[in-house]
Amino acid sequence: MPELLRVGVLASGRGSNFEALAKAIESGGVPAVMAVLVSDRATAPALEIARAHGIEALFVDPKQYPSREAHEKAIMAALDERGVGLVCQAGYMRILGPAYIEHFRGRALNIHPSLLPAFPGLHAQRQALEHGAKVTGATVHFADEGVDTGPIVLQAAVPVLPDDTEETLSRRVLEVEHRIFPEAVRLFAEGRLALDGRRVHIRERA
Repeated sequence: MPELLRVGVLASGRGSNFEALAKAIESGGVPAVMAVLVSDRATAPALEIARAHGIEALFVDPKQYPSREAHEKAIMAALDERGVGLVCQAGYMRILGPAYIEHFRGRALNIHPSLLPAFPGLHAQRQALEHGAKVTGATVHFADEGVDTGPIVLQAAVPVLPDDTEETLSRRVLEVEHRIFPEAVRLFAEGRLALDGRRVHIRERA
């Protein structure tokens, strides 16, 4: 039997997408092993969620390294040491440099709360409201050198209601994120994602 995919997650904050991934793996819905949660913040709630699930929780302090590149190399080394075959960026708030992108090219997924390429970067739901968008949503994409510019794996739409605030819209988008991020990881673990330039093809089951 082939060895299960080992997944590592980078998170800076509350860790709700990380927890959704962890639960999907624990339930058997995603054929993978959650190897490690890495955070750049000592107080990130994601670290406590990892410990509660019996997953290794690793704080890699950026202040302990002379440069962003050195900090990034430490994270890459930690992931490699644990045999991570797929990295999931789940609310990781540091821009990742070219060395990381190249090392994990085609093996790093990011989740973003909009229908990319619309509303990249920070405060995506606020951007959607300010632009009067009628529909927004969430996107899982492969990481590349840009900010939220990588090849799109999965998307799901969320209607923008007339009385929505940034908070109410964010809550509904987050529910969708919790569904499509584990689904994208499952497809990757099953070997069903094929990168073709900017396009991601989803293969049928063997």
